[in-house]
Amino acid sequence: MSARWLVLVLCIAGCRSNDMPIVTATVPPWFEDVTASSGIDFRQVPYAEKPYFMPTIVGCGVACFDADSDGRLDLLFLQGGGSENTCRFYRQTAPMKFVDHTAQSGLGITGHNMGATIGDVNNDGRPDVVITQYGGVRLFLNDGEAKFRDASKESGILDPMWATSCAFLDYDRDGKLDLFVANYVDYDSGWPCSAPDGAPDFCAPKSFSGTADMLFHNRGNGQFEDVSLSSGIAKLVGPGLGVICADLSGDGWTDIFVANDGHPNRLWINQHNGTFRDEAVSRGVAYNAMGNAEANMGIAPADFDGDGLIDLYVTHLANETNRLWKQGPPGAFRDRTVEMKLNATRWRGTGFGTVAGDFDCDGLPDLAVMNGRVAKDLRAKNPHLGEFWGLYGERNQVFRNVGNGFDDVSIHNPTFCDNANIGRGLIAVDLDDDGGLDLVTTAVNGPAQIYRNVAPNRGHWVRIRAIDPASKRDAIGTELVVVAGEKRYLRVLNPAESFLCASAPEVHVGLGGAEKIDRIEVRWPDGAEESFPATNADRRIVLRKGSATIEEVRP
Repeated sequence: MSARWLVLVLCIAGCRSNDMPIVTATVPPWFEDVTASSGIDFRQVPYAEKPYFMPTIVGCGVACFDADSDGRLDLLFLQGGGSENTCRFYRQTAPMKFVDHTAQSGLGITGHNMGATIGDVNNDGRPDVVITQYGGVRLFLNDGEAKFRDASKESGILDPMWATSCAFLDYDRDGKLDLFVANYVDYDSGWPCSAPDGAPDFCAPKSFSGTADMLFHNRGNGQFEDVSLSSGIAKLVGPGLGVICADLSGDGWTDIFVANDGHPNRLWINQHNGTFRDEAVSRGVAYNAMGNAEANMGIAPADFDGDGLIDLYVTHLANETNRLWKQGPPGAFRDRTVEMKLNATRWRGTGFGTVAGDFDCDGLPDLAVMNGRVAKDLRAKNPHLGEFWGLYGERNQVFRNVGNGFDDVSIHNPTFCDNANIGRGLIAVDLDDDGGLDLVTTAVNGPAQIYRNVAPNRGHWVRIRAIDPASKRDAIGTELVVVAGEKRYLRVLNPAESFLCASAPEVHVGLGGAEKIDRIEVRWPDGAEESFPATNADRRIVLRKGSATIEEVRP
C-alpha cells in the first residue's frame, strides 16, 4: 500500500459526515474598526505597469514588533506595488495610537515586497527585520531608536527566486537564529493567462513549476551561510506560501511545516545533525482526508483541544475546504476538519491569512480568516471595490472554539466579516494592553485595518515574553505550558505564522475563570527545561532563562 493511500485509510475514521454547523446563542461582536482613530493610513497599491502581474494578487503581509524597546508594539506594512510606493513603518506612541515613522526608519523600501519576519540575528538585544520579495530577500539590522540599515549584501542571504513567507528558528541549538525562506513558483511575467470566459486574468500557480525553499545558517554577527542543499531542504521543490516552525514530532527539536499551493505540504523533521527529512506523507499532513493535495496557503498553529499537542489549521481555495490537522499521538496528524465542524461554514472563501487566538479569553483558541479570490468571479457584486477588483472580493470569517468543535460566528462579527475584501495578511496582537487580542489586516488594493477587541465578559489572561539572557533576545522556539488549576495551556513562541506575516514575539493565553497561574513550565530552544512559580493573571510578564523568577511588565 502506498504512503498516500495509507494516509487516506488512517483519516477516514475521523471524517464523519456532518453538514450542519454548531448552533449557539447569539454571540456579541468581538471587534470594532478603529483604523481611522489609530493613525494607520496605509493602503496596499497594485503594480500599475502590469494589471495581471501575479505577485499583486498574492498580496503583502504585516509585521508587529517593539522596534525601539519602549514597551509598545509597532507595525510594519509591506508594499508590493513596484517603484512608486514604499513599505510603511508606524511607531505606537500610546495605546492604539500610531505615528508614521517610515522616513526615519530606513524601512521605506519600494519593490515587489511580500512578507516579513522579525528576530535579533546578531544577539545585540534589538529586533532585526527580514523582508521577502519577488526576486529577493533583504535583511535590515536595528541600530537602535527604530532606525534600520540594509545589511543584505554582506549578510550572505541571497535568494533570487520569488520569496514568500519566512521564519526564524534555531535549528541546531547554537544560540543564533537561522532563517528559513519559502519560495513560490518560477513565474514568467510574460506568460498570458485567462479566465474561463477567455478574458485576461491572473495566472494560477499550476501554470509554473515550483521552486526549492531555502535555509540559511547563522554564523554570527549578522552573517549567514546558505545550507539549503546540505540540509536537505533544497532537494524537493514546491510552490511554498505559509510556514511555521515548531516541534511537530515530539522530540524537542524545531521542525518546519510548509504550506504548498496545490501540491503536497512539506513537514521537514529535524534530524539533530543539521539536516531535515520531509515526513509530511507518513505523518499525515501532506494531503487532506481524501488523499488530495489542495491549495494550501496560510497556517494557524495551536493546541485547539488542550491535549498538549500543536495542531495545524491551513487555509485553501473557496471550492475546497480549510483544513484542521489534529496532532495525536505526538508526531502524527489526521484531518479532523469535519469532526471539528469546520466544514459547515456559513459561507466559503479563498483563505489566506489566518490566526488562532483566544478572542474571548475562555481558554480555547478561536480562529479568524482573511478571504479574497485569486481568479475572477463574474457573479460577484462588490461595487465598493470597483469594477476591476470587485470580481475578487470575499467576506472574512471568524470561528468560535466551543470545546468539541467550532461555531461559525461570522454573522455576529459584521465589522470584520460583512464587507468583502481581497484579504491577505492577518495577525492577532494585544495593541492596547487590555488583555484582548486585536486584529491587524492587509488586503490587495485595499487599506490596512485595525480591529480592536471589544468582546464583553472576557476571561482572565496572561501575556508572556521569554528571553535568553545569554543571547540578549527573545527566545524564539520556546515552548510554554501555563498551568492553572486542572488545565494546561500549551503555547509556542514564534512570531512567524499566518500568511506573509509576523506577530508579536510573545504568547497570549486566555485563562477563563482562573485568577491565578499555578506555574509555568518552559522548554527552551536548546532543550533545557525550567519551571516558573505561581503568579496572578491579567498581567504582562517576562521569563528569563535561568532565573526561575517572574518579572511583571508595567504599561
